[in-house]
Parts: sequence; C-alpha cells; structure tokens
Amino acid sequence: MEGRSIGTERGRWVPESPAWWQRGVIYQIYPWSFADASGDGVGDLRGIRDHVDYLAWLGVDAVWLSPIFPSPGVDLGYDVSDYRDVDPRFGSLRDLDDLVAALHAVDVRLILDLVPNHTSDRHPWFEQSRRDRTNPRHDWYVWRDPRPDGAAPNNWESYFGGSAWTFLDPPGRWYLHSFDPGQPDLNWDNPGVRDAIRDVMRFWLDRGVDGFRIDVIWLLGKDPELRDNPPNQGWREGLPDYLRLRRAYSEDGPRAHDHAQFLRSVVDEYPDRVMIGEVVLPPERAVAYYGTDLLEAHLPHNFALTEVRPGDALDLVVADWTAEGIRAIVEHYEAVMPEGAWPNWLLGDHDFPRVASRLGPERARVAQMLLLTLRGTPTCYYGDELGLVDAPPGTRGAVTDPQAATGEERDRLVARTPMPWTTGPNGGFSAVEPWYPIASDDQALTVERQRADPGSLLHLFRALIRLRRERPALAVGAYRSLLAPEDVLSFERWHPDVAVHVHLNLGPSPRQIDLAGGRVVLSTAGPTAPAPKVTLGGYEGVVVDVSASE
Repeated sequence: MEGRSIGTERGRWVPESPAWWQRGVIYQIYPWSFADASGDGVGDLRGIRDHVDYLAWLGVDAVWLSPIFPSPGVDLGYDVSDYRDVDPRFGSLRDLDDLVAALHAVDVRLILDLVPNHTSDRHPWFEQSRRDRTNPRHDWYVWRDPRPDGAAPNNWESYFGGSAWTFLDPPGRWYLHSFDPGQPDLNWDNPGVRDAIRDVMRFWLDRGVDGFRIDVIWLLGKDPELRDNPPNQGWREGLPDYLRLRRAYSEDGPRAHDHAQFLRSVVDEYPDRVMIGEVVLPPERAVAYYGTDLLEAHLPHNFALTEVRPGDALDLVVADWTAEGIRAIVEHYEAVMPEGAWPNWLLGDHDFPRVASRLGPERARVAQMLLLTLRGTPTCYYGDELGLVDAPPGTRGAVTDPQAATGEERDRLVARTPMPWTTGPNGGFSAVEPWYPIASDDQALTVERQRADPGSLLHLFRALIRLRRERPALAVGAYRSLLAPEDVLSFERWHPDVAVHVHLNLGPSPRQIDLAGGRVVLSTAGPTAPAPKVTLGGYEGVVVDVSASE
C-alpha cells in the first residue's frame, strides 16, 4: 500500500500518503454508449474526447473504459480479436492517444479494460491454435480430448448457458469457453500466454494508459486436473442455471492468485499506475485478490452492494436495502479485508441493472451519497449521476445480449443505453439513430436539463465529489458506525484534519437526527438551516461537519 498509515487513539487506519486511486473517484464509460462523434450511431473515442470538459466539471479522477479493442462483437467487446489496436467502431490508435492527452490535460486518468481470460475465436492466436495439435500455439488455449464415449471432458457449464466445451475438427478436440463458444479460454499455465499478455500490457502502458481493470480475474485459476464441478445444494428456482453446479474447479483456484501477482508485477513496472480486478465473489473470497503482502489487485472490485434490492434476498451478506442491512454489508467487508488493504465500492456497472431502476428513483440521491461517502474508492457508472434508468424490458436494438439470448432473464443491454446529453433528437448522443434506443424519453434525465438545475441529482453528485476533495475525512478517512434511529444508517469518517458524520435515512418515514454539535455541509434535499437537530425526510441524507465538536 502506497504510503504509511497514521495511527490514532481509536485504532483507526488512515493512509498518510494516499495514492491517486485511493483519493479519487473512478467513472466507468461503456464506449458504445457515451457519445457518437463519427455519426454512425455507435459511441466512439472522439465522442468521449468531445466531453472531456464534462468529466472535468464532474470532478472525477479517472475514466475506466470497457473494452475498445477490435472485436467481432459476440459479447460486445469482451471477445477480443486484437489486443494491440482500437476497434474501428471506436476510432484509431491516434484517437486513443488524443483521448489520453486530453484527459491528462485536465488531470483525469484513463484505465483500460483488459480481457486476459479469453479471446475471440477469430483472434490469430486461436486460428493458429485450432489448426492442428502440433501448432506452436495449440496449447495457448485449453484443449482436451473427448471422453471414451466422445463426450466433453467434464461437466463445466458456461456462464451463458450450456456446456463450457465445444468440439472442433480439426484438431479433433474440445476447447473450453467460460462464456460464448466465440470466446475460447486462454491457457494461463502456458508461459507463452503470460508473456504475450505482459507484452500487451506494456504496449498500452507505454502509450500513457494509467492502469487496467482486469476482466474476470478469478476465472484464471482453473483446476489443472479439470475435475467435475459438484452439485450446488443451495441452488433454487430463480437462480441462474449456471449455478446448478458449485463452480469449485472451474474458477477461483490457487493459480488465479499466481496469475494475478504476475499481472500486478507488470503494472508495477510503471510508476503511479493501478490494477483493478473484477472478482464477482462474496466479500470474504473477493478480498483474497488483494493478495499476500497486497501484491495482487490494488482494488479487487467489491460487488456487495450491486444486487441489494428493497425487500429482496441477498445471499452474500444481508437481506435487503435497509439501514441494518447496509450496515451489515459495510462492517462485514471492513472486517474481512486484509490489514492495510484499501476498500472500494460500486452500486453497479455494465453487467447490473441501474441503481435507479433496481432501488427506485426515489432512492437514487441517497444511494449516491452512500457510495461517495463510504471509506474506499467509489466507482460510478456513466449516467447514474443523472438517475438514468434501464431501458424497458423487451427493448431491442441492432445487437442482442448473448447471455439473454440463452434464456437468462437479465438482459444486460438495458443498462448500457446511450447517454442522454440534450433534449434534442437522439438525446444529443448521435446525429443518427443510435445502436440501442435511449432508455427514457423523460427530458429531466438529460445532462442539459440537470446541469441547468442546481437542485438536480447531477449537481448533488458533483457536490459530493467536490466535498470528498475538500475533506480528507471523506476521501481517505477511517470509518466507524454510529448509533442511529430506525431506518437510518449513520457513520463517522475521521481524519486527523477533520471529521464528518453521515446520516442516511434509507426508509420512507421522517427521522430526527441529533447533529452532535456539528453543522450540515451537504444534504440530498438542498440547503439546510443551522439547527442542533434535523429531520430527514424519507430517503434523505446529510453530511455533517463535526470537527469543532471533536
């Protein structure tokens, strides 16, 4: 961990010299959907560059781009056919260089999404691998001979449904794909694969990229014996079919940590870079990807809040979106983290329903206050700063979600819709019909309208980021839960320079809060008159400066 920690009389840990990725806010952009500058209906790098001023105005510290590499689009970019170029849909390497320069000019960093678990079946590596068993790159992928009866090597299942194996002749063998058959898994036990991915990482880091978000990093650890996965005794109707088996051998094995350390070692060759890991596992397993001596991911993504819904069951930690439920999530996560590790939070990303649809629009403001005041690095999904909603079920565009096409109820594309910039045609996203419809025709859900309204969610979001920058307690301070009335989540953020209390009413009924001698510095409801107590309306929250009373 960068910097030493400051000890306190309360035993709370605060980094003395925090890195930018500890202090900052990360903003995820789905390139298909942010802004179309070329006029073909698909977002692109020049479109993002044209809105760098918006990103600087928001105050975010880094942009994470979902994959921009050439791809047939079987899984909308997560099937890479060339790791060293930009997909023509999004522009060129020159456009990427221009974007890096434009972002750096306003002190915003760029993080690329790296997909090392699998490639496209049209990647030259796989085209060579499948020719015959003697090809030097045959073992770059996971091939196995049929069982004596001709069946697949084991019972592993794809996340997109059905067997994780497909037979090809030549070479007369089965190959592994954890997702679509068009996404064959690389063999990470082959040193040639590791060397090739290292060279890819250096290629982008040399161009000034500030780090990587590593896709499905926990899948790199497959059982070398390829043993069958056992039945999942906890499976029930309503859970995805791919969870019928307990994925004990197809992922999250010890070798995943060896490979994570390898990836981190490449990032560490360059100063001031970051490695984020996608680890969709319960917190007590996800935090293992910080690694021994914190030498794996700087930030293994923490998905504990992404599935929480009002009145819905959450298998990971708690029951639902309540003060007690969220407090339990936070305290559990804090308790299982390795010493010296830095936490992180997100409410959603490109794979999850949008928070305003999942929790309801009335909770969107207090949800963003939660995200931006918890201890750790927040990652915000583009459009959530507007309270953007999912597209209605059944919405169809030029492409379909391969996971939904297999019968899964979740269609991930409904949360990947074009950014609504203006009230004009196509939301100002494009001069032509977008690749996917705008999620809502509500003109209040546009940057244009909300930027002109000081009381909008957009301005609250920006004010929260600004408050984080102004107050070290919110940026890097320690966390402690506080006693609170029913339905209220209260916690303290403490730093030697300043302390704040955060009170979030997660229920529908008003609740009175004692300010403990402090003053409200930000409210989800707008300006608040000075008073020793404040009544929070339903789904309202406040940040209170208590430094003078400490």
